[in-house]
Amino acid sequence: MTSSTFSSTPVFDWRDRANKVGFVLRRNPLVLIGVVITIIWVLATLFAYQIAPFDPSVQNINDRLQAPSQTHPWGTDELGRDIFSRVLHGGRITIVAGIAVIVFGSLLGSLIGSISGFLGGNWDELMMRFTELFLAFPTIILAMAITAALGPDLRNAVLALVIVWWPSYARLMRGLVISAKTNQYVDAVESLGATRPYILFRTIVPNCLSPMLVLTTLDIGNAILTFAGLSFLGLGAEPTTAEWGRMVAVGIDFFDQWWMWLFPGLAIATLVMALNFIGDGLRDIFDPRTRK
Repeated sequence: MTSSTFSSTPVFDWRDRANKVGFVLRRNPLVLIGVVITIIWVLATLFAYQIAPFDPSVQNINDRLQAPSQTHPWGTDELGRDIFSRVLHGGRITIVAGIAVIVFGSLLGSLIGSISGFLGGNWDELMMRFTELFLAFPTIILAMAITAALGPDLRNAVLALVIVWWPSYARLMRGLVISAKTNQYVDAVESLGATRPYILFRTIVPNCLSPMLVLTTLDIGNAILTFAGLSFLGLGAEPTTAEWGRMVAVGIDFFDQWWMWLFPGLAIATLVMALNFIGDGLRDIFDPRTRK
């Protein structure tokens, strides 16, 4: 028996996947809308320095609290700073923070969950009880407590969210690994003399990535929303920083000047909504049970 007799992973059919993508777009056109909105926001923030008409930190007291006009299409804030420019630059912080939370949280949670599910026994019991300690608290409450203990700061807010975000990935990956390790292709690779790390990380984990991809796409929007919530509460960005959640918080103090809170709020809402549309589409693509 040679090593070529068995394949460690199922064959990936690109044609079948493309057909599934086309089916999902026909069935749920909101996915395409989500992709377009996400691309627009990502490009707008990436090229904020080229697109923004004003410096987001430059103050002009003579232009303070101006309503939307031709010069300032989204108005100005209490210090005369251009809202449109600040929203574009604020996305560079909010979006990157949300992505960072999901990247590090998913990697940490997937590592712990995969090892726990693969080893089983006492190791699984110990690691899952540790995971459940974090799941016992509401995410935003625990994140607030950690951020307050570390000190209000952008980096501390991201670190706090990573700490509270990984348990959901650990539980999901653990269940996927437990289910996948009973498959015949795992037995085949094991019979060929493969090491346990090879079996776990080269055979089992790659076949568990589809559900994780769906969860990460949905969670990016949730992470952006939660990070903005921490900034809104004064536990993230500083008051002078161009960040969406902090801009909404400052705008609430000037509620009559609706443009101060409306436009950064719409930025958060539209991006989170778009990412949820994409996540729903990916779920339809990777989960055959959602397709008729």
